Amino acid sequence: MNYKLRRLVPNSISSLSLVLGVLSIFKSMENDFFHAALFIVLAMIADSMDGRAARFLGVAGGRFGIEMDSLCDLASFGVAPAIMIYQYGMTELGMTGMIIASFFTIGGALRLARFNCNVDDVKGYFQGMPIPAGACCLAAFVLSNYQASPWFVAALTFGVAVIMYSEVKYPDFKGKGNPMFLAPCVVAAAIGAFMLYQTPSAYPFVAMFTYTIAGVINFFYALVMGK
Repeated sequence: MNYKLRRLVPNSISSLSLVLGVLSIFKSMENDFFHAALFIVLAMIADSMDGRAARFLGVAGGRFGIEMDSLCDLASFGVAPAIMIYQYGMTELGMTGMIIASFFTIGGALRLARFNCNVDDVKGYFQGMPIPAGACCLAAFVLSNYQASPWFVAALTFGVAVIMYSEVKYPDFKGKGNPMFLAPCVVAAAIGAFMLYQTPSAYPFVAMFTYTIAGVINFFYALVMGK
C-alpha cells in the first residue's frame, strides 16, 4: 500500500475521535448527557486505535500524526468533557462553574503539550493522568447518574485537571512502567469497594475513581517510602 494511503488510516481514526467529541458537545447542548458521555467513551476507544494502526502499517512516529492526535485529543477529551460536566452538574455555580470547567480543558492542554515535548524522554509510564482517562472519569460520573452537589462536581473536575498535569506516574500497562505497590492498591480498592457498597449503580465512576486515586496514593507512598 502507498505510504500516503497507509498514513491516512491512523489519521482517519484520529478524525473519528474528533467527530465523536464534537457530537458529545452537541449532545451536551441538548442536555442529552447519556449520549454526551457515551460519545466521549467511544472517542477514547477510537483514540486507542490510531497509534496501533500507525505501528501496524509502519507509519508511526511522524510529527503530523502526533500533532493531529493531540489536537483531536484536546477537543474530544479536553473541551467536550468540560462542557458536558458543566451542563450536567455545575450550572448552579454560574460563571464560577464555567471557570472551573475551563480549568479541566487547561489541565488537558498542558498535559498534551508536556507529552509532546517529552515523548522521547518519558518511557514506560504516563506522567500525569492521560487526558483520555481524565475525560473518561467525568464521563463515567455522568453515565453512573451520580447525584452530588455542584461543589462536589466542581472539586472532582478541578482535581482531575490538576492530576492530569501533575507528576503522578500512572502505569502504561505494558509490563515495564512505574510499579504499583501493593499497599496503595489495597487502600484504593478498599475506598472503591466502600463507594460501590454505598452506590452499586455507580460502578463506572467507582472504577475510574479507584484508578485515579490509586495513582495518587501510589505516588505519595513511593515518595514517603523513598522508593
